Amino acid sequence: MIRKIKHSHSHLAYLLPLPINPMKTFLSIFGLLTIFATVGCKGPTNSDSKNVADSANQAKTDSGTLKVASSASEDDSKFAVSATSGGLAEVELGHLAEQISKDPRVKEFGSMMVADHSKANNELAALAKSKNITLPPVPGEDEQKIKKDLTVKSGKDFDITYISEMVKDHEKDVKLFVDARSTVKDPDLLMYIDKTLPVLKRHLQHVKGIEKQFK
Repeated sequence: MIRKIKHSHSHLAYLLPLPINPMKTFLSIFGLLTIFATVGCKGPTNSDSKNVADSANQAKTDSGTLKVASSASEDDSKFAVSATSGGLAEVELGHLAEQISKDPRVKEFGSMMVADHSKANNELAALAKSKNITLPPVPGEDEQKIKKDLTVKSGKDFDITYISEMVKDHEKDVKLFVDARSTVKDPDLLMYIDKTLPVLKRHLQHVKGIEKQFK
């Protein structure tokens, strides 16, 4: 009989409402909201292919697995990542120009972008592989946004926007390669820079000529 009373009392104890501490409840909710906000903010940054590749190369440098013997430094890997992202974007946007534009000048330039940058991308990928440098498999977020904006355009609007973007992209590419001459240490990458830079300068001169014709 005593055991039954104790057993029923234990059930009553579970049924009684527990006292609520308002401050603890507020802090718990605030903490969860902070975690969700933090995760939400980090999402886009972590999805950028350039950032992912840079982080992977930094981890290799920190662990000593990046091939120091071939002079592949942090500056070398950062250049390779940026150059690859830009080169991949040029190819993808070139395909868009071939598919969307009706202007033969724009289509021809797009085809040249696909051919020249595909070749340069393949050469850089082979170099990076030999030096254990991780490269982005797709263009970075900034380049992806340009592609998204161009995809919804057509006619003259597409042509003008594409050519304008090509001028800006190649000005950025030329600057990247010129600056890399003084920061990159790996001799093979330096040879790649010296070989590719004149091609980029020709592209820039060519696309500026097309842009003038549109004005």
